[in-house]
Amino acid sequence: MRSSDVTAIVVTFDSAHALPECLGALAADGVPALVVDNASTDDTVAVAVGQGARVIRNARNEGYGRANNIGARAAESEFILIVNPDCIVDKGAVAALVDAARRYPDAAFFAPRIVEPSGRVFYQPRSLLATSLTNPGGKLVLPEGEACAPFFSGACFLMRRDVFLKLGGFDENIFLFYEDDDLCRRVADSGSALIYVPHAVVRHGRGQSSGEKPGRIFASRWHQAWSRAYVSRKYGLPNPAPGMFAINGLKALGARLTFRRKLVERYGGSAAGAWAAMRGRKAF
Repeated sequence: MRSSDVTAIVVTFDSAHALPECLGALAADGVPALVVDNASTDDTVAVAVGQGARVIRNARNEGYGRANNIGARAAESEFILIVNPDCIVDKGAVAALVDAARRYPDAAFFAPRIVEPSGRVFYQPRSLLATSLTNPGGKLVLPEGEACAPFFSGACFLMRRDVFLKLGGFDENIFLFYEDDDLCRRVADSGSALIYVPHAVVRHGRGQSSGEKPGRIFASRWHQAWSRAYVSRKYGLPNPAPGMFAINGLKALGARLTFRRKLVERYGGSAAGAWAAMRGRKAF
């Protein structure tokens, strides 16, 4: 694998704490990084520049999908590696993904083995948008080797840049959450395969991409609820918004009695996002 074959696209938002390890691992493996920053208020940009990454600075927070699309359009390599800033790519992992892409030219999406801090391998047992292998209530059994599946995590994956752009990239109506499920669904609907490459290992910090601030839990839950309603409507699934609004609204009222801010933000954000979806509001 040549360094010109792949560009790692890293979307950041107040991610200065996570970037050194992420970018350092990519640099050590000879993978150039393009950081697309969503108007961070910390030292994210300075850290990225100091690590030798090319940086695109957005004037506002464009959300995860739009920012990755900006990076994909700016990249010039054959492949793009979408990677969260709290991911550390093991040496040789990108080469393994590229090798798989060369061996499976009709496939479009290549997913590494994502390992969490506890040592648990993160492998989704189900997806809202999957038409097969949803594993309802079943025991998750990890593939022992390379395997096809209808959906994977968007925390880290490899695609040919032209295929990603031909599919429209991530859905730009989505600010955050379910953009990876939606992309996987469109890859599968296009007739292309999604391949799991377990010998390509990525360490994932799970939710450590951005620092924690008051209101961030509320915003995260708002977008999660809104996006679930949006993709459900997009693919003709039952509308979950009324149920989410009722259940989380009641939970938010109960959480206020506990004076636990994080609980109030969690349930209040979910209720507000569901209500916004019911009212036809956009995520941006």
